[in-house]
Amino acid sequence: MNKEKWADTIGMIKDKFEVFNEDVIKEEIGVDEKGEPAFEEKEFIEFLGPLGKMKLEFLVRPIVVEKKANFSRRIGAEGQVKYIFSGSEKIEKLKAYKFDDLSNDWMEIESEQFE
Repeated sequence: MNKEKWADTIGMIKDKFEVFNEDVIKEEIGVDEKGEPAFEEKEFIEFLGPLGKMKLEFLVRPIVVEKKANFSRRIGAEGQVKYIFSGSEKIEKLKAYKFDDLSNDWMEIESEQFE
């Protein structure tokens, strides 16, 4: 999915279903190759669909370019993993959720359920 298809999907949802929440969240997730902050953008819409309360999330985040692991061999020492993100290349991902009344939480709909 890309930004244009996401915008079309949002338009169709707003035309056909009752929307009760919509927002964009931008969160800092690390640094890029130049040392500048890297951000993940999460756009979501919650609506009353054919399966009940549903939520679609569209995630845009930079690609991981490098992974650095810092650790010590001493007992009780903790390791750290530091990610370096691309400044130009991005990953776009769509996630779908259905609200489960029993657990009172969002349950992710796996892509295999669509086939």
